[in-house]
Amino acid sequence: MGKIIFATGKRKSAVARAVGRPGTGRIRINKKPLELFPEVERLIISEPLVMAGDTAGKVDIDVTVRGGGVMGQADAVRQAIAKILVSVNSKLKAKFLEYDRSLLIPDVRRNEPHKPSRSKKGPRRHKQRSKR
Repeated sequence: MGKIIFATGKRKSAVARAVGRPGTGRIRINKKPLELFPEVERLIISEPLVMAGDTAGKVDIDVTVRGGGVMGQADAVRQAIAKILVSVNSKLKAKFLEYDRSLLIPDVRRNEPHKPSRSKKGPRRHKQRSKR
């Protein structure tokens, strides 16, 4: 690998943009090293790195993530990292898909927009009526 690789990961409203360069396996998220993140997030983000083994040690990955909440951002970063690793070593694709499909394929579910003249509690909620 001698070139720069770009990848994106999405989860809910969080979007992660990753840049992979040849290096020693350093991971930075919003210019912060992975080691400084809380344990739960670190475990989620490092799943593809653990599965990739030696391939992860050949790439430096810088990720910028925006939008969403903490766990949505962690899943978006995880997906972006997995896509970078697959573009470095294509043999990982089958392994990632077998383990967890969301590592490579984004979840397209979104909130349904509210419809007109409904209550504020949801898009399909009707006002409660009594039968008698």
